[in-house]
Amino acid sequence: MIIVPAIDLIDGKCVRLTKGDYGTSKIYNEDPISMALSFEEAGAQRIHIVDLDAARGQGNNRAIIKKIQSSVSCLVETGGGIRTEDDIKELVDCGITRMIAGTVLAKDPDLVAGWISRHGQVVIAGIDALDGEVKVSGWEKGSGFSDTELAKLSAEMGIISIVYTNIAKDGTLGGPDITNTGRIANESGLPVILSGGISSSQDFENIMKENNPGIKGIITGKALYENKIDLKSVISEYQRTKKEKMEW
Repeated sequence: MIIVPAIDLIDGKCVRLTKGDYGTSKIYNEDPISMALSFEEAGAQRIHIVDLDAARGQGNNRAIIKKIQSSVSCLVETGGGIRTEDDIKELVDCGITRMIAGTVLAKDPDLVAGWISRHGQVVIAGIDALDGEVKVSGWEKGSGFSDTELAKLSAEMGIISIVYTNIAKDGTLGGPDITNTGRIANESGLPVILSGGISSSQDFENIMKENNPGIKGIITGKALYENKIDLKSVISEYQRTKKEKMEW
């Protein structure tokens, strides 16, 4: 189990949304590089970055992501607006080794399969669901896929892991969706990183008690920025996986 702090980017700033609604955007830090460095200093072995501008097709934050990657030694995974071969190549050139395919995975699975064949196991499935339906395009549109269907397809394609988000939980500080995250892990057979709803250290305890071997990581964002948890403390208490063991 690893604890994965999140950085969501709009206009080069660290922000958080509630339930994926861009109208709820709140700026927490104007220097994402210093934020990433502080996460690594606290013991983070992996950082989750979402380019929210790119996710809705309004520019991107690739230059900032490249600076973050070059500034830290921990693994950086990034998603948001990854839709073409050029996007993959640009991120590979930035040193990124984990790229999250969300919208494009649901819209054009064959394209993503081609990326895997050419670039190896660098693709993570971003499955963001509301009431069991996968949402795309910055969570603003339906996909026609259920979360289970897309999870199983991801495993068949050779995707290495899944970041699973219950949109109804995201940014709410209302507690994580442990049940459905576990279901996605069980149905797909892939390592799954839980995202959305973390509110306190008790949530980490509850996930650990669930003892589902398929839940490999926990993303936390708003709880960090709202000082609901101390990253160094929860990493010390709950993180078990070494960086060199993270093949997913």
